[in-house]
Amino acid sequence: MNIRERIEEQEYKILSSFASKSREAIRDKEEEVCEFRTAFQRDRDRLIHSKAFRRLKHKTQVYISPGDHYRMRMTHSLEVSQISRTIARGLMLNEDLIEAIALGHDVGHTPFGHVGEYALREIIGRYHHNEQSLRVVEHLERNGRGLNLTLEVKDGILNHTGLNKPFTLEGNVVRIGDRIAYLCHDYDDGIRAGMIRTVDLPEKVAKTLGTNPSNMITVMVSDMIRTSEGRNEIHISTNVKNAMEEFREFMFRKVYRSTDLEPDRKKAKYIIHKLYEYFTLHPESLPQEFLERESIWGLEVTIVDYIAGLTDSYAVHLFEELFIPAKWIAR
Repeated sequence: MNIRERIEEQEYKILSSFASKSREAIRDKEEEVCEFRTAFQRDRDRLIHSKAFRRLKHKTQVYISPGDHYRMRMTHSLEVSQISRTIARGLMLNEDLIEAIALGHDVGHTPFGHVGEYALREIIGRYHHNEQSLRVVEHLERNGRGLNLTLEVKDGILNHTGLNKPFTLEGNVVRIGDRIAYLCHDYDDGIRAGMIRTVDLPEKVAKTLGTNPSNMITVMVSDMIRTSEGRNEIHISTNVKNAMEEFREFMFRKVYRSTDLEPDRKKAKYIIHKLYEYFTLHPESLPQEFLERESIWGLEVTIVDYIAGLTDSYAVHLFEELFIPAKWIAR
């Protein structure tokens, strides 16, 4: 029995009967198995080593061009992973599957966060970052070959948001863990930015969840574990769920849709629109690897794939290069 087989055997002995088991994981393309890593561990490693994941360190969470201590998409993904793994451990679910879903759930996010997502949606009529995340891992990574992830991980990535829920408990943990993470760390960043104060929190939120981001996470995580233990569904108590909804409404009102951020949001949206317009008129300017994909996916999808993959800084650089006159320096 090799290391992977021993781990797979341990999962049946240790994990909940409701947990996903690595041995039962499904891939679209069969491949030679690893001697010491399970299927979900390999998926996690592939995502960590992907170009799309590395680019998340330069993609907006909330604040465009933030300081060093504000969250970006990569740190958000890491916090989702940490929170979700804690829940998984409490419920005896598969932490490797949880980690893979959490690290991959936002790899399809655009530059400038949801602003970029809304801009592309305005342009082409439909764009959702979760669908693009699935497209990234299925078709765009590894020069178009994709990562060949397991069905369980891809389902968790696709359904971490939206109307449909994942078919695994692990996917459902990440779906809620994502919300816990962004509410608490965006609240923390909002305080750092001077946009909100702890005394601004609605009374029910402060009374139920507390006012400290760390304590808030603890309350929501422990509530999920207690409420879901021994059940084949992931639940939150009514009291905590209502507080989370009020917390979310507060964050949208005070931070996500704040008029203070509107000037930067408009600029970011303008950049996305202008880049799309330029590459529609000049498709030959796209990188060679994208030009080679046009015959497969069509020009519109190819341009969207390119723009969605840009980091904030590179999108700004491209805009300056294409639309801002160069400076001539006297010699």
